[in-house]
Amino acid sequence: MKLSLSSLLLGLAATTLAAKSFSASNLYYAAGLTDDQSTTLLQGLQDAGVKVLRVWLDGQSGTAKGTPIDGFNNLQGESPDAWDDTVLNRLDSFMAKAHDYGIKLLISIHSYNALAAANDFYGQWYGTGDFYTNTDAINYFKERVAYVLAHVNPANGKTWAESSEYIFAFEAQNEAMHEQENPSALTAWQCTMAQAIKDNLAGNTDILVTTGGGAYLENSLLDDYFTCDALDVLAIHAYGTGDFETSKLQPYVERAKDAEKKLIMQEWGACYTTAPNENCNDGSPLEAGKRGDNIKKWAASIDAAGIAWFYWQILPNADPHEGWDYEVGIGDVNWDALKEAGLAAGEAEAQFDFSDFLLQ
Repeated sequence: MKLSLSSLLLGLAATTLAAKSFSASNLYYAAGLTDDQSTTLLQGLQDAGVKVLRVWLDGQSGTAKGTPIDGFNNLQGESPDAWDDTVLNRLDSFMAKAHDYGIKLLISIHSYNALAAANDFYGQWYGTGDFYTNTDAINYFKERVAYVLAHVNPANGKTWAESSEYIFAFEAQNEAMHEQENPSALTAWQCTMAQAIKDNLAGNTDILVTTGGGAYLENSLLDDYFTCDALDVLAIHAYGTGDFETSKLQPYVERAKDAEKKLIMQEWGACYTTAPNENCNDGSPLEAGKRGDNIKKWAASIDAAGIAWFYWQILPNADPHEGWDYEVGIGDVNWDALKEAGLAAGEAEAQFDFSDFLLQ
């Protein structure tokens, strides 16, 4: 069949305008980095083509994954009024600095990890069950959402709700109700909190609202998430290698597109050892080339499904190879492989267009 010149030009234009994907990463304790550490991290992320870094608001101290942390408290302590803005103030300057490296933040307003450890009053008063159903707990958490989004960053003089130049998205909680003992309560809570975030964004559609993932592909993408109007993005957490397969991801891509949602692979990683990837706790170190091949192969499979991905985690220091060892330190033996994968993601064709939400 002979194609007209106009058809060829239209096809070329469609190819040229096709959305590109991107790579991203996680560092839950980013608020505890010193200036030198953050420079090392952000320069490395930029070199790898990373566009977004996901951070949490839970307190941290001591050393995590070989990173000496400048300690900070939880945003809330042992009562609803026990606010400590240190983490918000630290992230004010960090997000402004990240902007200079072309990177925005995805902010997790709370973590199931803190809830399960009873590190703040939510865990102490309500535990991991009642937290999602108790009316008082729900209202207190809505107040937390409002407090975070109303925080003013002196770097730009704007609230976080207005700071789309710095913030890519908000999520209510990392891996909410991790074991999903009550899925209907979980999905209702997620949608309620997504709406609370939307309400406090006050019409700003330049910052996205996402879930905080689950434990694996299927329980990251519960049915009711696809029909919740307040959710823009559905986040996948997956470490089992079967969940990285393009063919496994594609049906969810089509479902999300039909529901006018976006997908991200918000957490994934390649185990440092010979242990099963979904249980990276034991085993002996993999040959470096094998792990590097795994990183590139699995990233390419996610890319082929048209989904942007966030690696767990890129460190500003050498990886000490502690338990659950998915991390890659900048300059580590597998850093070049991860950097290559990150840059390749930025050239991959995307099924979901995030171009309006990223720094160019």
